Amino acid sequence: MQQSLTSRPLGPGEFAYLTGVLYRETGIRMVPGKEALVSGRLDKRLRALGMSGYPEYVRFLKGQPEGAPEWRQLINLLTTNETFFFREQQHFDFLRDTVVPARERGRPLRLWSAASSTGEEAYTAAMVLSEALPDNRWEIVGTDISTRVVEGAQLGIYPLTAAEKIPRQLLRKYCLRGRDEFDGSMAVGRPLRQRVNFLRHNLMENLGHLGKFDVIMLRNVMIYFDPETKRQLVGRLQEMLHPGGYLIVGRSESLNSIPSKLAMVEPSIYRIPGQQRG
Repeated sequence: MQQSLTSRPLGPGEFAYLTGVLYRETGIRMVPGKEALVSGRLDKRLRALGMSGYPEYVRFLKGQPEGAPEWRQLINLLTTNETFFFREQQHFDFLRDTVVPARERGRPLRLWSAASSTGEEAYTAAMVLSEALPDNRWEIVGTDISTRVVEGAQLGIYPLTAAEKIPRQLLRKYCLRGRDEFDGSMAVGRPLRQRVNFLRHNLMENLGHLGKFDVIMLRNVMIYFDPETKRQLVGRLQEMLHPGGYLIVGRSESLNSIPSKLAMVEPSIYRIPGQQRG
């Protein structure tokens, strides 16, 4: 009887190689002690490939060119995608109460959900801006390194339990309850879904082609980066903000140790110098 993969330990050499790929591709560092997390996310993939264990999987990856489909699959499985609607609601209150009133009237307000995962953050911002800017003078871009979650975000279909985090009046206005084969699910309505542009992008790459933004939300992501990766990333992000624009990080995160042009407005919210014209 073949030994189950779950009973096969992930050796230090295989762990170092797999997490090394993750670090080079995404900047996310997993230290020893995370072996159970890595194997828990990859075991099903090894079964699907019919492989006997991690040494065989590593040999397979080494035989693939960088950026090959299996490298993408590895990144998809190892990146963390936990999120929910209206997570850390204080940030969305700040968007409505501070950012919107001070926006530059001559152009659309642009917001970037820079690690958009399955889309809840971007769609939450879309609901808030739809209410605060009924003239539709806003744009939202959501990016993530995982092809799988970007495709899911584009569909905008979530378990019905996700609706519990959405204020009832917004839920009725912007979401639909699934029927028939989608029973037990909810979907973001097409009018709102069409206002958010989801793209697959790697934060470690130059993303200047996305343009400049009034708000960049990069929340609960930099906790996985080492200090040098954080420094380089913040340096790139601040150049993508319009004068007076905001970088919003997770409420458990801080930029205090990272040299930048950004000044803290309140914990987890930072502003680039400059004056937006009202």
